Amino acid sequence: MFEFLTSPNYPNAGLGIEERSITAVSLDGGRGDLRVRQCATNSVPPGAVKGDFFEKNIQDESAFIKCLEDTLAVSGLLNQKRWSVSLPGSSARTAIVTLETEPSSKGEWQEIFDWKAEQTFGLAASELRMSRKKISNDVEGRARYFTTAIRLAVIDEYETIFERFGRRAGLIMPRVISEAAWLYHGLAGDALLLSAQPGGFSGLLLRGQEPAVVRSVTCAPPEAGNEIYRLLMFYHDRFGGILENILLIGEEIDRGDVVSAAAEAFGREIDVLDAGDVGLDLAGTGLPFDVLAAPAGLASLHFGSRSAAKVAA
Repeated sequence: MFEFLTSPNYPNAGLGIEERSITAVSLDGGRGDLRVRQCATNSVPPGAVKGDFFEKNIQDESAFIKCLEDTLAVSGLLNQKRWSVSLPGSSARTAIVTLETEPSSKGEWQEIFDWKAEQTFGLAASELRMSRKKISNDVEGRARYFTTAIRLAVIDEYETIFERFGRRAGLIMPRVISEAAWLYHGLAGDALLLSAQPGGFSGLLLRGQEPAVVRSVTCAPPEAGNEIYRLLMFYHDRFGGILENILLIGEEIDRGDVVSAAAEAFGREIDVLDAGDVGLDLAGTGLPFDVLAAPAGLASLHFGSRSAAKVAA
């Protein structure tokens, strides 16, 4: 699915923007795997970036640009002009939009979809940049679309600064979609991405290489294990299977809590994947996969079908 992102025209460099950090990474391909060629991460001054779907994101432009310059300089990527960019998780929303009826015309379809999107995302379609991909119908035969929305004003903030800085952001994606690229790297069976962040986590379940469940959960870190268990039981009750792969990104959730929740839900332990399991060599970087996963996931799109990076929003 998402075939239009398997083209090798995307840059092999990715930029990950978070409220607390900016990370730059470029990749090389070899022997079917990917390795980090250059990378660096740098702390963003407190309050300079606020990941928000509705409100202004870049609160201090000069501090943001200074952090961006420093990150690129340290990584050795200061001369890199083309980038794919991952935004903070709270800056975008992702959902499966279901159409109750089959429209009779293209115009009617657009009207219905835009109305559903407004109900789902809380803003008029005219205020959003939306990407969508049709996925399989639900059990009642209704059409479904895997959809990501980012407010146009938020996109404009980032694009304006990149242009002023002499850089081109050809692809801008939310963090969870950027990280989900790794679930398409030759993994067999159903897979779940848990993207942890302050105040909760996002869950994206792939079934048959297709998004099946999207969840955004607000909770304190001590409650994460119970919330993950509920999500796993929902999967088990709905689909009657046992997950083969779980990918956890983010230090806010303890790996042991995920393993315990899976063991309780399925009656057996399921290993939580790391960078090597999804084909990324971190040797010599000095950085954890949690930090590199989103920007490196976008950079992997450069390698097309070799990296099996068939995900987008």
